[in-house]
Amino acid sequence: MQRDEGKLRSYFANPPEDVSLDDIDLDRLPCHVSFIMDGNGRWAQARGLSRSKGHVAGVDSLREAVTTSVRLGIDVLSAYAFSTENWKRPKEEVDLLMHLFATTLVKELPLFYQENVRLRFFGDIESLPRKTYKVFERGLNETASNTGMTFALAVNYGSRAEIARAARLIAQDVKAGTLDTQDVDDTVFAKYLYTGGLPDPELLVRTSGELRLSNYLLWQLAYTEFYVTDMYWPDFSKWEYLRAIRAFQGRGRRFGGVVES
Repeated sequence: MQRDEGKLRSYFANPPEDVSLDDIDLDRLPCHVSFIMDGNGRWAQARGLSRSKGHVAGVDSLREAVTTSVRLGIDVLSAYAFSTENWKRPKEEVDLLMHLFATTLVKELPLFYQENVRLRFFGDIESLPRKTYKVFERGLNETASNTGMTFALAVNYGSRAEIARAARLIAQDVKAGTLDTQDVDDTVFAKYLYTGGLPDPELLVRTSGELRLSNYLLWQLAYTEFYVTDMYWPDFSKWEYLRAIRAFQGRGRRFGGVVES
């Protein structure tokens, strides 16, 4: 994706002492960055606030991550917003999150138009509350013709369920005679996943210091570089985003081979 150099330099003006845009090789950016946004509730509790305040603050960080990705010229940004396991949370919190998803998306549509962002979802969004689903459907329809960055939200998503779903879809096509079992390899299988047509993430960022995948993109993260930070998601800023990219660029990506010295 092309970037606006003027907007890029202006956006990253006045950096902190330990990181700046000059630390980043703009020709070696990850094409797909994914976030596990963790720690909203703990961020709020540490400040004597309700967990709901943490989720609201988390929306601001996600908005900044979208803008940062657009300014850098990232092709795909994805974020884990609500897992299939999150239904176990208190009903009041789940209801708030569904309300936040719907209201925030409506408010952010002008940003998506302005930045030419195309929206996409990972997960079973048709099973969400009707109001939330209808807003998501509107977002998909109204950004479908945008040609800039793809922004994908994982909502009502679980990777094991996604893989099982892909297997069922493949079985249906084999039964219908439109697919031969001999043709099913990893490339074909990937097309049946929610992420079909998108590149796998090259960089995964997880906040709050947790060291697990939490049933997120288990297939797609096979060769992804991880960046884990102890900060909670509402504290994640464009500068921490640069630190994550700097760490990514400092690694040798071998994909099972050997890096030439």
